[in-house]
Amino acid sequence: MEDHATPRPASDSGSASGPRPISRKSVLKGALLAAPLPLLAGGAPALARTLRPSSAGEPLPLTPYCDDGDDPTPPQMEGPYFRPNSPRRTSLVDAGTQGTRLTVSGYVFGRACQPLADVLLDFWQADAGGAYDNTGYRFRGHQYTDARGAFELTTIVPGLYPGRTRHIHVKAQAPGRPVLTTQLYFPGEPRNGTDSIFDPALLMNVRTVGSAKEATFDFVLDVSRTPPPTPPPGGPGGTWRAGVDYRAGDRVEYGGASYTCLQAHLSQAGWEPPNTPALWRRA
Repeated sequence: MEDHATPRPASDSGSASGPRPISRKSVLKGALLAAPLPLLAGGAPALARTLRPSSAGEPLPLTPYCDDGDDPTPPQMEGPYFRPNSPRRTSLVDAGTQGTRLTVSGYVFGRACQPLADVLLDFWQADAGGAYDNTGYRFRGHQYTDARGAFELTTIVPGLYPGRTRHIHVKAQAPGRPVLTTQLYFPGEPRNGTDSIFDPALLMNVRTVGSAKEATFDFVLDVSRTPPPTPPPGGPGGTWRAGVDYRAGDRVEYGGASYTCLQAHLSQAGWEPPNTPALWRRA
């Protein structure tokens, strides 16, 4: 969930008066942005606070969880407008796109304070007028987190439609793990108080930069550690392979079962059909 160290008033700037305590994920993000990264035993990134001596002169212990004592990012309903097979892209806008430009960035962590690479993030939202494109793929797209667990999405502030506050839908899935379906919200929206499924734990930090807006949000998936890659199947009958550019509609065999590709992607170890229902449907 978002990097909330202490409760604070919602505002379009995403800031609050007075000093904010440094949260666990903020410290880790600072370490991720530094180069080179110090490593702890086992290859995990060292948190900045583990590099400072305590008052007793001993190194501070590792933080066991990366969600600041809360649960992982809470799930929410998918809604009626999800479509599989979105294009792989980090920008949902072009020169003619109407609406206030919005950049959403952040990280995806597991429960052990480790960033998760290669997490599939599939975003969809309404346009500036509050309408979803249910025949094409405007304001729909998927991407993967990089080696630091980071992502960035360029889009617009979604419009309002009856019964809902402003929100962005997302599906997140670490390799070989279940799909998290949830929604992201904007602070300071009048309809946040009347939307029956609004969850303040899913508020982004949003600030205005010129005529555009910038938002941040960090996902915490219920993953205890980075899952190891799953090796390709052995024996006859398996046609799925890593390193192949699969297209929507392609058929493969894996482990004696047939699968149909739902959205174009470059296959990789850990994303075998049984592990990735967002990419493959069993025929």
